[in-house]
Amino acid sequence: MTETYQLYAVRYGHFHRNAAANFVGGDPHDGPMPLDYFVWAIVGKSKTFIFDTGFDENVAQRRQRELVRPVGEGLKMMGIDPGKVDDVILSHMHFDHCGNHDLFPRARYHVQDVEMAYCTGRCMCHEFLRHPFDVEDVTSMVAKLYAGRVKFHDGVSQIAPNLTVHRVGGHSKGLQVVRVLTDRGWVVLGSDASHFYANFEQYRPFPVLESASEMLEGYDTMRELASSVQHIVPGHDPLVLDRYPAALDGVNDIVRLDLEPISK
Repeated sequence: MTETYQLYAVRYGHFHRNAAANFVGGDPHDGPMPLDYFVWAIVGKSKTFIFDTGFDENVAQRRQRELVRPVGEGLKMMGIDPGKVDDVILSHMHFDHCGNHDLFPRARYHVQDVEMAYCTGRCMCHEFLRHPFDVEDVTSMVAKLYAGRVKFHDGVSQIAPNLTVHRVGGHSKGLQVVRVLTDRGWVVLGSDASHFYANFEQYRPFPVLESASEMLEGYDTMRELASSVQHIVPGHDPLVLDRYPAALDGVNDIVRLDLEPISK
């Protein structure tokens, strides 16, 4: 039988900002356009994978973000025990995607070669490029590497049947997206390849970037990988919670991405 997965977006944080901060060159309609922060659960018949690990309360306070629910708590609400997760995929090493260092004590972490080289190399001499990273996240990943808990990937790799990672770069040098087969088709979890629907739909890059050309080409890559543009899920858009059905009764910020959108 063909392996398909259930997909969940689990919101854990929030940050108020205006639209001008979300596009290179700003935005002429500079109204509120906040970011939501998500981790994603990819649930197969016999195994669960976690895509990105978020940040904790200490980082939220330091970075002046709102932690609406600890990541571990959100996963446990869905019946996922972080202590039993074997595989974590990291889109990239920015502070809001690779924290909670001890939440998955038995997991192997999947990272692109170039991302680890980037966040430990000469580019980090520049504050502009260094700012989205936290040294504690980087040193924690080095410790996991020496403990035998990191699996490196170079470009495109298969993690499991019908579950692949694809390096697109752009926002960070080694950023990777996930392509996963669901009952509704191939879904691409874009993470920060596109923060908002508007970024990839209108080809308007997000201003935190390592390469504008790779970010724009990443929008094309996601279109090629997904069954349709309705199968691309951006990394920080609150509209995700409006477009997909709730996964749990009475909880409005954990949604099912493997089900058809309820609106466009």
